[in-house]
Amino acid sequence: MKVRLHRLFKKSYKNRIAPAKNLVLQTEERITSFKADPKNPILKDHGLTGAKKKLRAFSITGDIRIVYLPASDMEVIFIDIGSHNQVY
Repeated sequence: MKVRLHRLFKKSYKNRIAPAKNLVLQTEERITSFKADPKNPILKDHGLTGAKKKLRAFSITGDIRIVYLPASDMEVIFIDIGSHNQVY
């Protein structure tokens, strides 16, 4: 699975995740899992609804999510990262 990073994702990661070392490690582990198997149940991957119905999300922790756009069968674009309230 190829992952591209949207500029909003990069900004959100820098401001919300990078300051917390434990979140950086958890994020790296989950992204590695996602690349290996996007259907892994530990990720709790799900489609979004409403205005974001073309997007999907998966969990990093109980509250931290990555929102992404499936660009093709083998490529996704990470759009945003943050708490449930921040990304939805």
